Amino acid sequence: MIIHEHERFEAELRRLRPAKPPEDLMARLAAAKPFVHSPGSNTTAKSCRTKRRELFLRWFLPAAATAAAAVLLALWRLDAPLPNTPQKRPNAASIPALIADDIEIGRRLIATFDTVASLPSGEPVRLRCREWLDEVVLRDKTSGVVIEQRTPRFDIVPVSFETY
Repeated sequence: MIIHEHERFEAELRRLRPAKPPEDLMARLAAAKPFVHSPGSNTTAKSCRTKRRELFLRWFLPAAATAAAAVLLALWRLDAPLPNTPQKRPNAASIPALIADDIEIGRRLIATFDTVASLPSGEPVRLRCREWLDEVVLRDKTSGVVIEQRTPRFDIVPVSFETY
């Protein structure tokens, strides 16, 4: 019996006809002209030069950036002390020790909302926005020191792209 229902459903789908596309879409498609390359034009030499330049830049720029980073790293390492050289370190007795007796880590949801924005192409996109507050609290009960850090954070997630 399930097979018969499936066959009826397929037959019904075959009888259905697709909807007519929107008028503005058909007008844009009709107005669009395909690119036709004429053999006698100068665009071949021009596009060949452009492609060579793009290929050169595609490989040259990353290589130049890597070389510059290597030179900067070498200069930085020259300034760094040698591993066997004794370094001045502050006396351990002069640095007060902080022992955190109580540590609290938390996050709170401050706000949540949905909004609609437009892409550069004009298409709308729905966004879900959430504002969080991340908190870290350290307490040293012996010295009475309390360190609090609060950091706001936003999560913006595209929920769906609406296409027509």
